Amino acid sequence: MGSLLFNVFALFTLIAAVGVVVNKNAVNAAMFLLLSLVGMAGLFVLLDAPLLAFVLLLVYAGAVVALFLFIIMLLDLKAENRRVVAPTALAGGVLVIFGFSGSLFKILQGFAPGKSLFPPLPTTVEDVKRVGMLLFQEYNLPLQIMATLLLVATVGVIVLSKRELR
Repeated sequence: MGSLLFNVFALFTLIAAVGVVVNKNAVNAAMFLLLSLVGMAGLFVLLDAPLLAFVLLLVYAGAVVALFLFIIMLLDLKAENRRVVAPTALAGGVLVIFGFSGSLFKILQGFAPGKSLFPPLPTTVEDVKRVGMLLFQEYNLPLQIMATLLLVATVGVIVLSKRELR
């Protein structure tokens, strides 16, 4: 059952990721990104990493995608016209896709299938406490710097996109 659910979440994540790439509307692409992140969180839960799933949903889905949507709607982006793709660019892209697929297939052939899904985790893991202590004791300065940079970027977007009143 776990393997089936894993495959469902993986397929859901891949379909949403393709929706991000092929969608011409920026708002719809951001929503597909949100769906892709939810699928990734489901994969993390199945891999017995609920803290990573929570952080992924809280930080990326809750903050980054919301910031993307805020910037997209603030800038009032219109759907971009379809560009004409040069034949050489198309041939290069197809060549890169086949090269990457071949390399990935060759790498995956070298792995032997495992006998069990994952080793059992100890029951006394205090992930949240350990991450919190690291974040607010050892990495407090980088955390504050990143928060300040995000604040400055948000204020910069608002100032740059402000329309002058006539």
